[in-house]
Amino acid sequence: MTEPSPERPASGAAVTAAAPAVDLWRRFRGDGVAVGGLLVFLVVAAAALAAPWIAPQDPYDLTAIDLFDGRLAPGEESLSGTVYLLGTDDQGRDMVSAILYGLRISLMVGVVGTLFAVAIGVLAGLTAAYLGRWWETGLMRLVDFQLSFPAIMVALILLAILGRGVDKVILAIILVHWAQYARVIRGAALVERNKEYIEAAQNLGFSRLRIMLVHLLPNCLAPILVVGTIRIASAISTEATLSFLGVGVPITEPSLGLLIANGYDYLMSGQYWISVFPGVALLILIVAINLIGDRLRDILNPRLRT
Repeated sequence: MTEPSPERPASGAAVTAAAPAVDLWRRFRGDGVAVGGLLVFLVVAAAALAAPWIAPQDPYDLTAIDLFDGRLAPGEESLSGTVYLLGTDDQGRDMVSAILYGLRISLMVGVVGTLFAVAIGVLAGLTAAYLGRWWETGLMRLVDFQLSFPAIMVALILLAILGRGVDKVILAIILVHWAQYARVIRGAALVERNKEYIEAAQNLGFSRLRIMLVHLLPNCLAPILVVGTIRIASAISTEATLSFLGVGVPITEPSLGLLIANGYDYLMSGQYWISVFPGVALLILIVAINLIGDRLRDILNPRLRT
Protein backbone atom coordinates (compact mmCIF):
# COMPACT_ATOMS: atom_id res chain seq x y z
CA MET A 1 0.00 0.00 0.00
CA THR A 2 1.42 3.37 -0.99
CA GLU A 3 1.66 6.08 1.60
CA PRO A 4 -0.42 9.24 1.03
CA SER A 5 1.41 12.16 -0.44
CA PRO A 6 2.68 14.60 2.19
CA GLU A 7 1.49 17.50 0.05
CA ARG A 8 -2.17 16.62 0.53
CA PRO A 9 -2.65 18.50 3.82
CA ALA A 10 -1.24 21.73 2.41
CA SER A 11 -3.36 21.42 -0.72
CA GLY A 12 -6.46 20.62 1.30
CA ALA A 13 -5.80 23.64 3.50
CA ALA A 14 -5.64 25.87 0.45
CA VAL A 15 -8.99 24.55 -0.75
CA THR A 16 -10.47 25.03 2.72
CA ALA A 17 -9.16 28.61 2.86
CA ALA A 18 -10.51 29.37 -0.61
CA ALA A 19 -13.99 27.98 0.07
CA PRO A 20 -15.19 30.85 2.31
CA ALA A 21 -13.95 33.40 -0.24
CA VAL A 22 -15.90 31.67 -3.00
CA ASP A 23 -19.03 31.56 -0.88
CA LEU A 24 -18.67 35.08 0.57
CA TRP A 25 -20.16 36.98 -2.37
CA ARG A 26 -23.19 34.68 -2.55
CA ARG A 27 -24.02 35.32 1.10
CA PHE A 28 -23.14 39.02 0.86
CA ARG A 29 -25.47 39.71 -2.05
CA GLY A 30 -28.26 37.95 -0.20
CA ASP A 31 -28.04 40.51 2.61
CA GLY A 32 -30.07 43.60 1.74
CA VAL A 33 -28.35 45.83 4.29
CA ALA A 34 -24.90 44.85 3.04
CA VAL A 35 -25.82 45.40 -0.61
CA GLY A 36 -27.44 48.74 0.24
CA GLY A 37 -24.32 49.91 2.07
CA LEU A 38 -22.11 48.76 -0.80
CA LEU A 39 -24.24 50.57 -3.39
CA VAL A 40 -24.18 53.81 -1.41
CA PHE A 41 -20.42 53.54 -0.99
CA LEU A 42 -19.89 52.85 -4.69
CA VAL A 43 -22.06 55.82 -5.69
CA VAL A 44 -20.20 58.15 -3.31
CA ALA A 45 -16.80 56.82 -4.41
CA ALA A 46 -17.71 57.13 -8.11
CA ALA A 47 -18.92 60.70 -7.62
CA ALA A 48 -15.70 61.58 -5.78
CA LEU A 49 -13.47 60.04 -8.45
CA ALA A 50 -15.42 61.79 -11.21
CA ALA A 51 -15.35 65.17 -9.43
CA PRO A 52 -13.13 66.90 -12.05
CA TRP A 53 -15.69 66.06 -14.73
CA ILE A 54 -19.04 66.38 -12.93
CA ALA A 55 -18.39 69.20 -10.45
CA PRO A 56 -19.82 72.57 -11.59
CA GLN A 57 -16.51 74.28 -10.74
CA ASP A 58 -13.07 73.65 -9.38
CA PRO A 59 -13.52 75.05 -5.87
CA TYR A 60 -9.78 75.48 -5.39
CA ASP A 61 -9.15 77.38 -8.64
CA LEU A 62 -8.95 81.04 -7.60
CA THR A 63 -10.00 82.18 -11.06
CA ALA A 64 -13.25 80.17 -10.85
CA ILE A 65 -14.61 81.67 -7.62
CA ASP A 66 -15.94 85.10 -6.74
CA LEU A 67 -15.97 86.50 -3.21
CA PHE A 68 -19.17 88.39 -4.04
CA ASP A 69 -20.89 85.00 -4.28
CA GLY A 70 -19.95 84.14 -0.69
CA ARG A 71 -22.51 82.55 1.64
CA LEU A 72 -25.34 82.26 -0.86
CA ALA A 73 -28.22 80.13 0.41
CA PRO A 74 -29.10 76.80 -1.30
CA GLY A 75 -30.87 77.47 -4.59
CA GLU A 76 -29.98 81.18 -4.58
CA GLU A 77 -28.88 82.84 -7.80
CA SER A 78 -25.62 84.78 -7.98
CA LEU A 79 -25.05 88.12 -9.73
CA SER A 80 -23.71 86.23 -12.74
CA GLY A 81 -26.92 84.20 -13.00
CA THR A 82 -25.49 80.95 -11.65
CA VAL A 83 -27.80 78.97 -9.34
CA TYR A 84 -25.98 77.12 -6.56
CA LEU A 85 -27.92 74.01 -5.59
CA LEU A 86 -26.40 73.69 -2.10
CA GLY A 87 -25.29 77.30 -1.76
CA THR A 88 -21.76 78.61 -1.39
CA ASP A 89 -19.28 78.96 1.47
CA ASP A 90 -17.76 82.16 2.82
CA GLN A 91 -15.26 82.29 -0.08
CA GLY A 92 -17.89 81.88 -2.80
CA ARG A 93 -17.10 78.23 -3.58
CA ASP A 94 -19.93 76.04 -4.82
CA MET A 95 -20.77 73.60 -2.01
CA VAL A 96 -21.57 70.73 -4.40
CA SER A 97 -18.13 71.05 -6.00
CA ALA A 98 -16.36 71.47 -2.66
CA ILE A 99 -18.04 68.35 -1.24
CA LEU A 100 -17.15 66.24 -4.28
CA TYR A 101 -13.52 67.30 -4.14
CA GLY A 102 -13.47 66.87 -0.37
CA LEU A 103 -14.70 63.29 -0.70
CA ARG A 104 -11.70 62.52 -2.93
CA ILE A 105 -9.24 63.47 -0.19
CA SER A 106 -11.22 61.73 2.55
CA LEU A 107 -11.47 58.48 0.61
CA MET A 108 -7.84 58.56 -0.50
CA VAL A 109 -6.55 59.18 3.02
CA GLY A 110 -8.81 56.49 4.51
CA VAL A 111 -8.10 53.78 1.95
CA VAL A 112 -4.35 54.37 1.51
CA GLY A 113 -3.74 54.76 5.23
CA THR A 114 -5.69 51.60 6.02
CA LEU A 115 -3.94 49.51 3.36
CA PHE A 116 -0.47 50.38 4.66
CA ALA A 117 -1.57 49.94 8.28
CA VAL A 118 -3.01 46.50 7.43
CA ALA A 119 0.22 45.46 5.69
CA ILE A 120 2.38 46.45 8.67
CA GLY A 121 -0.03 45.01 11.25
CA VAL A 122 -0.46 41.70 9.41
CA LEU A 123 3.30 41.22 9.08
CA ALA A 124 3.83 42.01 12.76
CA GLY A 125 0.96 39.78 13.90
CA LEU A 126 2.01 36.80 11.78
CA THR A 127 5.61 37.14 12.93
CA ALA A 128 4.58 37.26 16.59
CA ALA A 129 2.23 34.27 16.32
CA TYR A 130 4.40 31.98 14.21
CA LEU A 131 7.88 32.70 15.55
CA GLY A 132 6.82 33.18 19.18
CA ARG A 133 9.41 33.59 21.94
CA TRP A 134 11.09 37.00 22.09
CA TRP A 135 9.54 38.02 18.76
CA GLU A 136 6.07 37.68 20.22
CA THR A 137 7.02 39.29 23.53
CA GLY A 138 8.66 42.32 21.94
CA LEU A 139 6.04 42.94 19.26
CA MET A 140 3.06 42.47 21.56
CA ARG A 141 4.50 44.77 24.23
CA LEU A 142 4.93 47.39 21.50
CA VAL A 143 1.32 46.82 20.44
CA ASP A 144 0.11 47.12 24.04
CA PHE A 145 2.07 50.35 24.46
CA GLN A 146 0.59 51.77 21.25
CA LEU A 147 -2.99 50.86 22.16
CA SER A 148 -2.69 52.31 25.67
CA PHE A 149 -2.91 55.84 24.25
CA PRO A 150 -5.99 57.39 22.59
CA ALA A 151 -5.55 57.28 18.81
CA ILE A 152 -6.53 60.90 18.24
CA MET A 153 -4.02 62.09 20.86
CA VAL A 154 -1.18 60.17 19.20
CA ALA A 155 -2.19 61.55 15.79
CA LEU A 156 -2.26 65.11 17.14
CA ILE A 157 1.22 64.74 18.61
CA LEU A 158 2.59 63.26 15.39
CA LEU A 159 1.14 66.03 13.23
CA ALA A 160 2.41 68.66 15.65
CA ILE A 161 5.88 67.26 14.96
CA LEU A 162 5.52 66.46 11.25
CA GLY A 163 3.39 69.44 10.19
CA ARG A 164 0.29 69.63 8.00
CA GLY A 165 -0.18 67.76 4.73
CA VAL A 166 -2.07 64.88 3.16
CA ASP A 167 1.00 62.63 3.29
CA LYS A 168 1.53 63.54 6.95
CA VAL A 169 -2.07 62.63 7.81
CA ILE A 170 -1.72 59.26 6.03
CA LEU A 171 1.50 58.55 7.94
CA ALA A 172 -0.19 59.45 11.23
CA ILE A 173 -3.10 57.11 10.46
CA ILE A 174 -0.70 54.27 9.63
CA LEU A 175 1.23 54.70 12.87
CA VAL A 176 -1.97 54.94 14.90
CA HIS A 177 -3.89 52.00 13.38
CA TRP A 178 -1.32 49.28 12.63
CA ALA A 179 -1.34 47.89 16.20
CA GLN A 180 -5.02 46.99 16.02
CA TYR A 181 -4.43 44.76 12.99
CA ALA A 182 -1.37 43.18 14.59
CA ARG A 183 -3.39 42.10 17.62
CA VAL A 184 -6.27 40.75 15.51
CA ILE A 185 -4.06 38.77 13.10
CA ARG A 186 -1.97 37.36 15.95
CA GLY A 187 -5.09 36.02 17.67
CA ALA A 188 -6.30 34.38 14.46
CA ALA A 189 -2.85 33.00 13.60
CA LEU A 190 -2.40 31.43 17.05
CA VAL A 191 -5.49 29.31 16.37
CA GLU A 192 -4.12 28.12 13.02
CA ARG A 193 -0.43 27.74 13.91
CA ASN A 194 -0.61 24.19 15.30
CA LYS A 195 -2.97 22.72 12.72
CA GLU A 196 -1.98 19.83 10.48
CA TYR A 197 -1.52 21.80 7.27
CA ILE A 198 1.07 24.03 8.95
CA GLU A 199 2.92 20.96 10.28
CA ALA A 200 2.83 19.46 6.79
CA ALA A 201 4.33 22.61 5.28
CA GLN A 202 7.06 22.57 7.93
CA ASN A 203 7.87 18.92 7.21
CA LEU A 204 8.16 19.73 3.51
CA GLY A 205 10.92 22.20 4.35
CA PHE A 206 9.14 25.39 3.32
CA SER A 207 10.66 28.63 4.57
CA ARG A 208 9.09 30.48 7.47
CA LEU A 209 8.16 33.41 5.26
CA ARG A 210 6.39 31.14 2.77
CA ILE A 211 4.48 29.35 5.52
CA MET A 212 3.36 32.62 7.04
CA LEU A 213 2.30 34.30 3.81
CA VAL A 214 1.10 31.39 1.67
CA HIS A 215 -0.35 28.97 4.21
CA LEU A 216 -1.09 30.85 7.42
CA LEU A 217 -2.25 34.25 6.13
CA PRO A 218 -5.13 33.04 3.86
CA ASN A 219 -6.76 31.32 6.83
CA CYS A 220 -6.60 34.51 8.92
CA LEU A 221 -8.09 36.93 6.40
CA ALA A 222 -11.70 36.87 7.63
CA PRO A 223 -11.18 38.99 10.77
CA ILE A 224 -8.78 41.33 8.94
CA LEU A 225 -11.39 41.85 6.20
CA VAL A 226 -14.00 42.88 8.78
CA VAL A 227 -11.71 45.04 10.93
CA GLY A 228 -10.06 46.64 7.90
CA THR A 229 -13.41 47.65 6.40
CA ILE A 230 -14.58 49.27 9.62
CA ARG A 231 -11.22 50.94 10.21
CA ILE A 232 -11.46 52.68 6.83
CA ALA A 233 -14.39 54.59 8.29
CA SER A 234 -12.34 55.25 11.42
CA ALA A 235 -9.45 56.58 9.32
CA ILE A 236 -11.79 58.91 7.43
CA SER A 237 -13.21 60.17 10.74
CA THR A 238 -9.69 60.70 12.08
CA GLU A 239 -8.70 62.77 9.04
CA ALA A 240 -11.89 64.86 9.31
CA THR A 241 -11.27 65.45 13.02
CA LEU A 242 -7.65 66.45 12.49
CA SER A 243 -8.56 68.79 9.63
CA PHE A 244 -11.40 70.30 11.67
CA LEU A 245 -8.92 71.02 14.46
CA GLY A 246 -6.59 72.69 11.98
CA VAL A 247 -3.68 70.23 12.13
CA GLY A 248 -4.54 67.90 9.25
CA VAL A 249 -4.99 68.74 5.58
CA PRO A 250 -3.79 72.28 4.65
CA ILE A 251 -6.30 74.90 3.55
CA THR A 252 -5.07 74.60 -0.05
CA GLU A 253 -6.46 71.05 -0.25
CA PRO A 254 -10.14 70.04 -0.22
CA SER A 255 -11.29 68.10 2.83
CA LEU A 256 -14.68 67.47 4.41
CA GLY A 257 -13.23 68.25 7.83
CA LEU A 258 -11.99 71.63 6.60
CA LEU A 259 -15.33 72.40 4.97
CA ILE A 260 -17.14 71.69 8.24
CA ALA A 261 -14.66 73.88 10.12
CA ASN A 262 -15.08 76.73 7.60
CA GLY A 263 -18.79 76.96 8.33
CA TYR A 264 -18.63 76.44 12.07
CA ASP A 265 -18.55 80.17 12.83
CA TYR A 266 -21.66 80.76 10.71
CA LEU A 267 -23.92 78.13 12.27
CA MET A 268 -25.38 80.48 14.86
CA SER A 269 -26.15 83.09 12.18
CA GLY A 270 -28.42 80.66 10.31
CA GLN A 271 -26.01 79.89 7.47
CA TYR A 272 -26.09 76.21 8.31
CA TRP A 273 -25.38 74.81 4.85
CA ILE A 274 -21.65 75.58 4.91
CA SER A 275 -21.09 73.00 7.68
CA VAL A 276 -24.18 70.81 7.56
CA PHE A 277 -23.98 69.57 3.96
CA PRO A 278 -20.31 68.45 4.19
CA GLY A 279 -21.20 66.84 7.54
CA VAL A 280 -24.08 64.94 5.94
CA ALA A 281 -21.78 63.73 3.14
CA LEU A 282 -19.24 62.56 5.71
CA LEU A 283 -21.97 60.82 7.72
CA ILE A 284 -23.35 59.00 4.68
CA LEU A 285 -19.88 57.76 3.70
CA ILE A 286 -19.00 56.52 7.19
CA VAL A 287 -22.38 54.85 7.78
CA ALA A 288 -22.19 53.04 4.41
CA ILE A 289 -18.71 51.68 5.21
CA ASN A 290 -19.74 50.64 8.72
CA LEU A 291 -22.79 48.81 7.37
CA ILE A 292 -20.58 46.83 5.01
CA GLY A 293 -18.16 45.96 7.82
CA ASP A 294 -20.91 44.98 10.27
CA ARG A 295 -22.63 42.72 7.78
CA LEU A 296 -19.33 41.13 6.76
CA ARG A 297 -18.75 40.34 10.43
CA ASP A 298 -22.14 38.63 10.66
CA ILE A 299 -21.64 36.74 7.39
CA LEU A 300 -18.16 35.47 8.24
CA ASN A 301 -18.99 34.50 11.85
CA PRO A 302 -21.12 31.32 11.92
CA ARG A 303 -22.32 32.08 15.45
CA LEU A 304 -23.75 35.44 14.33
CA ARG A 305 -25.25 34.10 11.10
CA THR A 306 -29.03 33.58 11.03
